[in-house]
Amino acid sequence: MDSKKITGKKKEDHDKNNINLKKEIEKLKQELKEKNDKLLRSYADLQNYQKRIEKEIALREEEIRKKYILEIIDLFELLQKTYENVNPKDGIQAILQNIKHLLDLEQVTPIDCLGKTFDHDCHYAISTIEKNDCPDGQIVDEIKRGYKIGNKILRPSHVVVVKNKKLIEKEGE
Repeated sequence: MDSKKITGKKKEDHDKNNINLKKEIEKLKQELKEKNDKLLRSYADLQNYQKRIEKEIALREEEIRKKYILEIIDLFELLQKTYENVNPKDGIQAILQNIKHLLDLEQVTPIDCLGKTFDHDCHYAISTIEKNDCPDGQIVDEIKRGYKIGNKILRPSHVVVVKNKKLIEKEGE
């Protein structure tokens, strides 16, 4: 009998362990479901955020485009009036002033380079010229003007740079 009691007790313990394991499994399933729901909500929130940002970017791009198209229309109308005008010089002056005003609004400024020393950051050397009367690396001609927006280079100046003949001869020796 004692062995039956022990076996019965083992079965009871085994059944209790099964019940505890089933409870633990149900608890873990519930936690998994909650975490999965939370993950899905977070993913949906992320997608909604991405869509909202894309819409905002598209609207901003449209505003910028509209602004510049209106400026181009103004320039077009000025050109048209200049073409029809008896004195086109006045119209051209108005167009130049209008463009200058646009550049000023955007803080676009020309890069001064003539007579300055060549700088790779804001100049682009188109060619070199040999001269004795100028220091090596001096800019003597501007082929295409460079521009900055604030302190950032928009387009480097395309320039002609001096190669001093005396220095070239000394290097060759």
